[in-house]
Order: sequence, then structure tokens, then C-alpha cells
Amino acid sequence: MDRTYLSYNSIISSYGFDSPSAIESIKKEVSGLQVFEDKAILPDRFCASRISNDKLDKAFDRMRPKEPHTKLEKVLILALENIISASGIELNERVGLILSTTKGNIDVLQENSPFDENRVYLSEMGRKIKNFLGFQNDAIVLSNACVSGILAIAMAKRFIRQGRFDHVFVAGGDLVTKFILSGFNAFQALSDQPCRPYCKTRSGINIGEVGASALVTKDIAKLDDTSVEILGESSCNDANHISGPSRTGEGLYRSVISAMGQAQISPMDIDFISAHGTATPFNDEMEAIAFNRAGLQNAPLNSLKGYFGHTLGASGLLETIVGMHSLHSNTLYASKGFREMGVSKPLNIIEKTKSAALNTFIKTASGFGGCNTAVVFRKAAV
Repeated sequence: MDRTYLSYNSIISSYGFDSPSAIESIKKEVSGLQVFEDKAILPDRFCASRISNDKLDKAFDRMRPKEPHTKLEKVLILALENIISASGIELNERVGLILSTTKGNIDVLQENSPFDENRVYLSEMGRKIKNFLGFQNDAIVLSNACVSGILAIAMAKRFIRQGRFDHVFVAGGDLVTKFILSGFNAFQALSDQPCRPYCKTRSGINIGEVGASALVTKDIAKLDDTSVEILGESSCNDANHISGPSRTGEGLYRSVISAMGQAQISPMDIDFISAHGTATPFNDEMEAIAFNRAGLQNAPLNSLKGYFGHTLGASGLLETIVGMHSLHSNTLYASKGFREMGVSKPLNIIEKTKSAALNTFIKTASGFGGCNTAVVFRKAAV
């Protein structure tokens, strides 16, 4: 059976328009979060990471677009163009495109939007991106709450294993919008201060906007110096509640156990966990329970939400990319914002960025509706 790899990557974020800009800031434990007062999208102040509209427009205009594109489309196109060019892969019928997002172009429904409301359909967003970049196959748009980004990697691996594609470009993105902020604010889950995952004083999430992209491939000739092998993956829905996670962590536990089983590794083989860690009371507690049930309580763990905020449908892909850089630089990145343990089960939170010998990590994510996904990655020899 073909091995599958994750290779080449690009991050468009508040840090800059490439992966190194974000990675260097994370190494220095510099957050991309800021406190905003923007009454056009929320009456109260909020903390978030946002991409500069002016810088985005300048970067996108250099691609000479023939028609207007939404902010999210611009972000995703830029992220994809970076790795398509770097990989040198011809976009023929054996190349797939998967886009992950929770709300897509939801901002076109705002009163001041210049775009037709039909642009809100995920299929329309996919069509615009496919046509701009010249993909031969229609975009597959995956929207499964906050596991979308990591699930997109798992699905790309499955498509390649099934023989449908030789390569799959995966991209994920979401925006800081009135719809999203007001929704989380209604849940009383939004914090106006930088988030503190797993911390005793955590007070809720921050929303972030980002575009992230990577290549899933079986071709070892298409690996770069951050490449990782996809060893095992699993997704499980515990159907617990429309928004609340299972108090026993059942879905996440089963996903982790199944992914490690497929990878044929034990908890002792996991060098670190790139966890979901939203800084909400119930999510972080659920994760602590699930990781303990899976025997992972001693594995070094971080959440990257203190750097980017919760980037929703992009988060799993974005955080996997950071994990790839972590493996190849043999560096454990600090879980920014953590001060004091605030969950009932023990976790080995990475409090300071430090060097370590690394080979394997597991990325997990959980989302509304009871969805959970886990994927195990191993450093690829390049």
C-alpha cells in the first residue's frame, strides 16, 4: 500500500504571508492576537488575530485577478499558489483540491458586502478557487465544524490510498466576522483577553483568521525539508450535543486510540500532542480526560490558540503545519497563555519553548456536533 506524506506548506496570517513568518514568531513565543474595538462586527471589544486587508489586497493584486474575489478566496488562493509553485506539480486530472472551512464566505451576507449572496455557498467558493488556479477537478469543500482542517488531511490520504488521486492540495481558512463573533458571544464563550488553554484562569476563546495550505502526496520526489509521513488517522462522532463536548471525552478518546492503532504505535511513541485547546471550560476538561484515558497524560502537549486564536475550519491544518516545523527543528513550542493547571486530570503542558529529540506527533481536534479527529505523523527522511 502506498505511503502518504504531507509536504510543502504555506501560512497566511497576521504574522505575514508565508510559513517562516509565523514559525519564527512562535519560536519567540510572540502572539499574533490583539484586542480590537470594531463595533461594525461586535459591540464589545474582543481579542483576535486578523489579516491586514491592505496587505492582502496588495499581495493578491500581483496575481492579476480578472474579477473581484472575497477576502477568504484571496487568502486561500495565495496560500495555495505558494505551494503549487514550490512543488512544481502540474494540475492535471490526477491532482485533487480539498478546501476546509466552517463558514466560508459568510461575510457576503453583511449589508455592506459588494458580492452577490450566492457567493456564500461553499460550492461557489470552491468553483472560484478552482478556476483561478487552474485545477482540472472540482474542489471538494469539507465543512465539519472545527475538525475540518485535520479531517481534510485524513480525507486526502484516503483518496490517494484509494487510487483516485496522486496528489491532493489541501487548504483551509476562516475569517473574523460579525456572524462568527456574535455566535460565540451568544454562547458566552468569547474572551476579550488573550486565551489561556488548560489554565485555571481561562475565560474563553479568541477567533483568528488564517489561510493554510499543504500538499498530500505519495511521491517521495515531492517532499520538502518539513515533510511528514501520515501514519494513521481516525474520526469519531460521539453525538453528545450540538455544541457541548462529551464530559467523558468518548469521541476524542476513540479517535486517538484508533489513529494510534492504525499507525501501529503506542502512547510511549508519541513525542508530543498538538491539541485542540480552545480555552473554554468544557473543551479543555474533556481533552484532559480523553488523553488520560488514552495513556497520553505524560506526552508533552501544547495548544497553539494563544498564537493564532481559534481559526475554526483551518485550525487542524494550520496546527499540523506548525507541528511539521516543530518535528524537523526538534523544538517543542510553548503553549502560550498557560499559567496554572486548570483541568482535573494531569497533562504535561509545554510551558517554555525548548529543544527535544522529536520523531512523531499526534494532532487532535474536536468540534460542534460531537466530531473528533486524530492523525499521527512521523518525520519523513528527506
